[in-house]
Amino acid sequence: MKKLSRWIVVLLLLWWCATAAFVVDETEYVVVTQFGRPVRTILEAGLQIKRPWPLESVLRYDSRMQVFETPAPTRPSDEFLTRDKKNVVVGTYTVWRIGRDEASLTRFLETMRDAELAETRLADLVVSELGATLGATDFAALATTDAGAWKWPELVGRIAHRCHQRASADYGIDIVDFQITRFIFPNQNRNAVFDRMRAERERIATRYRSEGEEEAAKIRSAARTRQTEILSQAEEEARRVRGTADAEATRIYGEAYSRDPEFYDFLRTLESYGKTFNPDTVLILSADSPYLRWLKEPPAPVPSSRPATRSAEKPSPLMTNGDAP
Repeated sequence: MKKLSRWIVVLLLLWWCATAAFVVDETEYVVVTQFGRPVRTILEAGLQIKRPWPLESVLRYDSRMQVFETPAPTRPSDEFLTRDKKNVVVGTYTVWRIGRDEASLTRFLETMRDAELAETRLADLVVSELGATLGATDFAALATTDAGAWKWPELVGRIAHRCHQRASADYGIDIVDFQITRFIFPNQNRNAVFDRMRAERERIATRYRSEGEEEAAKIRSAARTRQTEILSQAEEEARRVRGTADAEATRIYGEAYSRDPEFYDFLRTLESYGKTFNPDTVLILSADSPYLRWLKEPPAPVPSSRPATRSAEKPSPLMTNGDAP
């Protein structure tokens, strides 16, 4: 009996000593507590030693990034009011983890104790910051087709920064990422949204039409200017050609007049007759009118100025050598 009692005591001592050794996994942080009070935090994985239970105990926390959504599946949709009193429904997701230092882990242990409570506190924090940010923003900056007026990226960055600051300072939690997953409108706001979108599309269309008309006016003005330039150049060229032609005609007339003034006068008179007389013309002139002189006395033919041909000097093909003079 004594021997059995001795073995039982040995086994209890071995078990008690075994509780002093524990392993920290790569996916967790460990807090060693002494009668419920944190005395040591362990952030590195590996085999660790503590005082045997019940002198010291181990609390394990997941060190991986975790995700939660707002609103939670069990909660109703969160509605927010914009600065211009428009209701909107917004859904988000947040990626978080416990801070990677002893102070953050200790703060998390003191304020949260577990991940479920941490996500509840974070959800309240996100909703609070989201409501404050949207309450200072006009509805037009949230629902617009104008990329320059769209404020969501700026707002998301601002909300994430504020949530990270408060969560780190109050709970020892790092906000890794924050994004908007849903942005819809209550039924009473949908018609107003559609009307605004149509108005924006019409405004953009009007701007494009105005720009098109302005560009068309510029093109027409440039075309008219170019047309004026071309016509001016063409008229100048036409005047130059007409001047050259008139000079050439004057030269030709002058040469013709100098060769035979009387024939030149006769030719000009005939041209005048052609322009003056037609089947219906009635012209009463005296018989000795100078205008009718060439009708009564045509000019005598002018001898040709070309040299006479020498065909008469050629012997006739019927003549023989004996007939030659």
